[in-house]
Amino acid sequence: MKLTFLGTGTSFGVPVVGCDCDVCTSDDPRDKRTRHGALLEFEEGTVLVDTPPELRLQLLAVGADNVDAVWYTHAHADHVHGIDDLRAFTARQRRDIPAYIPQELDEHFRTRFAYIFDDEYQPPEGTTKPRVRLVPFAPGEGTMIMGQRFEPVEVPHGPISVYGFRVGSLGYVTDAKELPEAALQTLKGVSVLVLNALWFGRPHPTHFNVEEAVEAARTVGAERTYLIHLTHRVRHQELVDWLPEGVAPAYDGLSIEIS
Repeated sequence: MKLTFLGTGTSFGVPVVGCDCDVCTSDDPRDKRTRHGALLEFEEGTVLVDTPPELRLQLLAVGADNVDAVWYTHAHADHVHGIDDLRAFTARQRRDIPAYIPQELDEHFRTRFAYIFDDEYQPPEGTTKPRVRLVPFAPGEGTMIMGQRFEPVEVPHGPISVYGFRVGSLGYVTDAKELPEAALQTLKGVSVLVLNALWFGRPHPTHFNVEEAVEAARTVGAERTYLIHLTHRVRHQELVDWLPEGVAPAYDGLSIEIS
């Protein structure tokens, strides 16, 4: 399994528009963070995690030429508003891409992106729309995607739930404030863990800060933990210097192999 981090920033991205802080003006390319997204490549095909607004640019940057399925963690704008970029694949391949979503969001997606999911709407001749097929999954029920079993990992994110996943020895969680006991049980024994972490110090009501993410990583006990969903309040090298052994910041374009 190959994991590629497409975007490791928050909803603002880094640099933030109009900001001249040290991180936003950094020369270190690892401090440039687009909105959250990732690719998982298996022998059977490629799974995209979320469709952020910069999806087209992210896929071009890593040379991706195929997406076979999508896993949506939740419906916040920075995780879904690049959905139209799937059209580049469905127009060429002339087939639907299955999009796995929490079952509570099925009607939300159909309403929010009606031009995609309303079968009665057909684009004018000579034009296209994304061919995406929603596949709702239930909390606590695994689903097979590209020959791999994905186990949902439900975590709180303010008033909503976010659905990370476990596949093989990878645990993937974004936009979490805590790891409930059920999530910890699903993640037990993973060798690679991905967690969100905003900044040092000040707690946030809906996200881990760096210290909370490190503590959660210790609880899970994975051999390697990568931090994502990082803000402009922390430099990449600052994290490298501060984080304990086995925990590292991810950056846009980083690829890792997971056995």
